[in-house]
Amino acid sequence: MSKKCVGIDIGGTTVKLGIFEESGVLVEKWEIPTRKENGGAYILGDIAESVKAKLAENGIQEEDVLGAGMGLPGPVLPDGYVEVCVNLGWRDMNPAKELSALLGGMKVASGNDANVAALGEMWQGGGKGYSDVLMVTLGTGVGGGVILYGKIWAGRHGLGGEIGHMHVRDEEKEYCNCGGQGCLEQVASATGIAREARRAMAASDKPSAMRQFGDQVTAKDVLDAAKAGDEMAAEVVEKAARYLGLVLSHVALTIDPECFVIGGGVSRAGTYLTDIVDKYYKLYSPVSENKGIISLAKLGNDAGIFGAAKLILE
Repeated sequence: MSKKCVGIDIGGTTVKLGIFEESGVLVEKWEIPTRKENGGAYILGDIAESVKAKLAENGIQEEDVLGAGMGLPGPVLPDGYVEVCVNLGWRDMNPAKELSALLGGMKVASGNDANVAALGEMWQGGGKGYSDVLMVTLGTGVGGGVILYGKIWAGRHGLGGEIGHMHVRDEEKEYCNCGGQGCLEQVASATGIAREARRAMAASDKPSAMRQFGDQVTAKDVLDAAKAGDEMAAEVVEKAARYLGLVLSHVALTIDPECFVIGGGVSRAGTYLTDIVDKYYKLYSPVSENKGIISLAKLGNDAGIFGAAKLILE
């Protein structure tokens, strides 16, 4: 039997798990609830029991498993130590070592969930075929993960890829969740796009399809309206894409990746969005036409389990 590996993506609501072939073929995936009671004391035990049961169900012996990788919602040091995972209630622990013990000494590796998702997209998703990739996740916030020479690069202090908190707008008066003002996240995330739409509607009497949603307008509403030709919505999307293109140009002139992979809920707008981002990315980096391409993510919510499994194959 060919060797297998397990990918684990721990979220605040559910834990996603998958069994993979070494080649990257997904054998089976499943989910279990994330039990956060008592400071998340049950999470690793639940994972261990679920993995053991699923391996047995598939007739896979533990000696045929190379190991299990985990994506965690927080900074992870190279030795697997985690100072805090706020959404799980974890503090001052090494989840990789603990899960390894629960799995009878099986090899376990771990990494930050955004970085792990980036690794997954490089391995089998929108960045497949490249070894230097920056993944951008446009969701509630703006996340990022850097892959260099096929491996996660989190930086010396875990700040690698935190492009959502790069300063892009001096005139911004509101504060970002990070404590800064004028962050990319404040304009290009789903939350930021919706806020920019509310600001645009308040500042003008111009008719717009967005007005039917009022203060409940979402990024999807904005993008749908823009695609349909709504002028105000298109201006909001153009602004978000311009700032994202600016940041990508800075990254290109700093680490020069082969590929930028755009994922997250906002990326469902597809090439309508990435074409505008690409326009500004090229505008702000005219020094060379020979630079990284912009691609859409392909793995969706499975990127985390793919990347976690790839950790074991490093």
